[in-house]
Amino acid sequence: MKKVRLEIVGLSYSQTQSGAYALVLGESKGSRRLPIIIGGFEAQAIAIELEKMTPTRPLTHDLFKAFSETFSIEVTEVLIYNLVEGIFYAKLVCTDGTKEVEIDARTSDAIALAVRFNCPIFTYEFILKSAGIVLDDETLPSAQNTTPSPTEEVSVPSNPESEYQSKSTEELKNLLQIALDEEQYELASKIRDEINTRKQS
Repeated sequence: MKKVRLEIVGLSYSQTQSGAYALVLGESKGSRRLPIIIGGFEAQAIAIELEKMTPTRPLTHDLFKAFSETFSIEVTEVLIYNLVEGIFYAKLVCTDGTKEVEIDARTSDAIALAVRFNCPIFTYEFILKSAGIVLDDETLPSAQNTTPSPTEEVSVPSNPESEYQSKSTEELKNLLQIALDEEQYELASKIRDEINTRKQS
């Protein structure tokens, strides 16, 4: 099964879940984005490492790395291998130099470790197809249909789930473009899911 390499694109407050964050991964050679909702602790652990900050005492992920390196174990790869009912599943690919072992992990923890071990993050094509957001203009409405005029007010609903039903597919596509322009990837993924659901019905 073909793997696609991902890079960390951004980390922001979740628009729909209090205390949660949206971690956005993007394919290395493409325009698709994969938003993943993670907890505050894991977001902090990822941000600290990305910013090269040194906490006064080791965080859990730092402890894991120190423990692994003490016994000559390296995390060589993180693989997001499944998506079930909106939940991403990941595993760590580890080696001690002689044998390779895969360890199941929460996706947020796996990525927090990936940035510490400086190892690549991968996922499968089918996950990107089902949960990825495409930033390619060819897959979105044309610019004149998505850019509001100065006299036209178009806003992204604060509670999208309750407002989707009353909106047309074209309106949803407009909202999708706005969410992407504002880098609200979590909201964009919800709008995309609604559009996909209508296509299947």
